[in-house]
Amino acid sequence: QVQLVESGGGLVQAGGSLRLSCARSPRTTINYAMGWFRQAPGKEREFVAGISGSGGSTSYGDSVKGRFTISRDNTKNTVYLQMNSLKPEDATVYYCASRAIMQLNTNPARYDYWGQGTQVTVSS
Repeated sequence: QVQLVESGGGLVQAGGSLRLSCARSPRTTINYAMGWFRQAPGKEREFVAGISGSGGSTSYGDSVKGRFTISRDNTKNTVYLQMNSLKPEDATVYYCASRAIMQLNTNPARYDYWGQGTQVTVSS
C-alpha cells in the first residue's frame, strides 16, 4: 500500500522560508509523478507544484511561480517543496500527492495517492 508522509510544515514570518518533504513508500523501480496541493477551508484544492518521475519536467501554480521550487531525490523516494518569500495567503494545509504514472499533471483528480497534509502558518 502506497504511503505518503509529509513533513516540514510549521510557523514562519511573512517573507520567510520553509521546506516541505514528502516521502513515498514502498520503494519502487519506477519514479512516479508527484505534486503538491493546498486547500484552505471552504475552498477547492489548489495545484501548487508538480514534478515528473524523472524530475525533468516541473509545473507551478500562478500564485507561487518564482517563489516555490519543487524537486525530488529518487534515491530517497522523496519530493521537496522549497517555499520562499512566504505570504500570509500561503498559509493553509499542504498535501503531497502521487500519480501512478510518470507524467505530471495539474489536476488533483489525476492523482492516485495522497498524504495526510502538513500545516503551514505564516504570520504577518
